Amino acid sequence: MNTSDPGSFALLPDGFLEQLASIVGGDALLTDPGDCWPYGYDNSRRHALPQAVAYAFSHQQVVQIVTLCNRHGVALIPRGAGTGTTGATVPDRGGIVLSLERMNRILKIDPDNRSARVEPGVTNQELQVALAEHGFFWPPDPTSAAVCTLGGNLAYNSAGPRAVKYGTPRENTLGLRAVAGDGREFRTGVVTSKGVVGYDLTRLIIGSEGTLAVITEAVLKLTPLAEAKTTLQASYRSIHSAAAAVSAIMAQPVTPCALEFMDRAAIEMVRSFSGLDLAPETGALLMIEVDGPAHSLDQAVEAIKSAAMVDGVIAIQSAGSPEEIERLWNTRRSLSPALRNVAPKKINEDVVVPVSHIPDLIDGLEHLARRHGIRIVNFGHAGNGNIHVNLLANPDDKAEMKQALACLDDTFDLVLKLEGSLSGEHGVGLEKRDFIDREIDPVALDLMRAIKSRFDPNDILNPGKLLPPVNIVRAGQPQHRGT
Repeated sequence: MNTSDPGSFALLPDGFLEQLASIVGGDALLTDPGDCWPYGYDNSRRHALPQAVAYAFSHQQVVQIVTLCNRHGVALIPRGAGTGTTGATVPDRGGIVLSLERMNRILKIDPDNRSARVEPGVTNQELQVALAEHGFFWPPDPTSAAVCTLGGNLAYNSAGPRAVKYGTPRENTLGLRAVAGDGREFRTGVVTSKGVVGYDLTRLIIGSEGTLAVITEAVLKLTPLAEAKTTLQASYRSIHSAAAAVSAIMAQPVTPCALEFMDRAAIEMVRSFSGLDLAPETGALLMIEVDGPAHSLDQAVEAIKSAAMVDGVIAIQSAGSPEEIERLWNTRRSLSPALRNVAPKKINEDVVVPVSHIPDLIDGLEHLARRHGIRIVNFGHAGNGNIHVNLLANPDDKAEMKQALACLDDTFDLVLKLEGSLSGEHGVGLEKRDFIDREIDPVALDLMRAIKSRFDPNDILNPGKLLPPVNIVRAGQPQHRGT
């Protein structure tokens, strides 16, 4: 774990905290290290103690806070609930954490125009509950939906299982209200379903991890709830058979609304406490959800079943009751917590490859696991090739961690060789920052750095995240996960 204390950073300018308190109020400013400590974490193992934490309640307060920090050159790290896994909200260079968790209003739900206007501190689940009363939902559904905020979903472009059919936040956000790093406030996008005026700043800011601007409002594109839904569980003798089934399913006309994958190691992680009723020879599992109009759902389900009947299939079963459906999804949701219990300091990566290359990815990961002597557990959103690769290693064992980091390095090379991407929904933050120049060419990186400097000329917004330093040097294995 990386740790730091405010004494290791430059002192805040004289009078700065007093000015900050005048903006948010004394009750909304934390300066005691004990109070600030929890805001130095996210869901990675990194930690750095912020010099202060400020809670914003309004757009205008955010404008004033950003302007103040920009004037004095103080780093400002926007933060939601801290559920990210890449260290993107860890204040590793000191400065102020700007907590947006209290900007948590659903400002408007507009069923007639299939849109909602929200503040960034609303949780994903709160929004879904409110929308369901009107017969709608917002498609992005991260596993942490109960606690993660919409601002965080937008900052990371976090999606979840439904992205295979309904897309990510980029496809489901119409416009934003935001504050650039120099304090300028602006709006992006539209409130209509179509609009092509100007550059697409909405999609640029979504996924930028708070390095370009602070999002204070979002206009979200809503989707009507499906009339009917069926959940299937398909078991296979090997991960290769399951991967072949994924390719077959995605090559036919009916798109499932979720297509989740678990390998043998992942199944064993949850079998003992989830009540999974699977044949002992099961080597991989697919969880498939199909939704649509009630009158045509049976036909859609049969098309999915037919595609899933590849060599090596053991059984395909439909969940028979709402309770059984919930049990199946709880099994999937429990995987990450189960892995953390078994290997609390595992290396967790969410790589992406074209769906047709999933078998090659799985083959390659098996080879790397044997070669480096590292146990690898794979699961994830197979419908769009987003596989969560978990390397189980003990960071207290230096030799094992050396092998794990070498395995990770080779994993990234494998993914790029298969025309994939190093992150599908977890983002970059600090964890993958020093790897992304393998994926993004030098000209594109230069353009991105220029964009960053235009939005944030004094580099105060989440400095050091997402983009690698210009003078990065690869001496041996890159630092990773606080090691």
